[in-house]
Amino acid sequence: MSGYGGWKLLQATYDRQFEGFSQSPSVSNDRSYFLEKFSKPVELETFLSDKRLLRVSLTAFDLGGEEWKGGFIRKVVEEAADPESTFLQRLNNPDYTNFSKVFKLQDGKIALTEEAALELADKFESAAFREAVGDVDNSMRLSLNYQKKIVEIAGSSSSENAKLYRLLGNVPMRTVMETALGLPSDFTKLDIDRQAQILKEQLQSKVGITDISELAEPEKMDKVIQRYHAMESINKGPSATTPGYAALTLLGGSGSGFGAQASENLFLSLLR
Repeated sequence: MSGYGGWKLLQATYDRQFEGFSQSPSVSNDRSYFLEKFSKPVELETFLSDKRLLRVSLTAFDLGGEEWKGGFIRKVVEEAADPESTFLQRLNNPDYTNFSKVFKLQDGKIALTEEAALELADKFESAAFREAVGDVDNSMRLSLNYQKKIVEIAGSSSSENAKLYRLLGNVPMRTVMETALGLPSDFTKLDIDRQAQILKEQLQSKVGITDISELAEPEKMDKVIQRYHAMESINKGPSATTPGYAALTLLGGSGSGFGAQASENLFLSLLR
């Protein structure tokens, strides 16, 4: 199933699906390989040249597919060990910043405690599952990503504006937000401060929040995801499985006199 109905089904069956995925040979073997390699300190050169180890490590930070950036990853790791470097600050990528903190160099080697290695192995499985879901339906992957990241961003101790800028700077999060709020494509051309202001106003108006931290609340989280799937379905056009499909077809007809806005209003009303 696609759309919000598919999302609710995924949520209801998540534990069973995730367990089956985690026990698959490819995932379980990758997990074991990672834990075996980091049972002792790993030389930086070995880490960078071992594409399997690098892939598992990057995937744990939602950076899967970037293992080919060997020189860039080297710089991320090496610069993290330099207290005077501003590279990571200028890069302004929280995922790489977190990656650099965990894989911090110590005498040219990367050492992980057993607890840290197990935690990363768990994160790898979760991230790999999101990737696998995305191979089937990318809107479901975006929803899972939003569900995970919004707690980290909205629930942080950062200022209101800092949270808004992080939402705007994270492409998957931004995609969900822009779609859920019905923001036009030209929105990205505005000054970043204006984007943050509009995003906050629209969240207050359409999601009913007074503070960005409220987005981490389950009810608000679900409301954004619900709106995202509703608007995504509208943008793609309804199918025969869409609730109220017959009414939407009539409203969207050229001779109905209602048009797309009425279709959107009806569709959203059906999901309230």
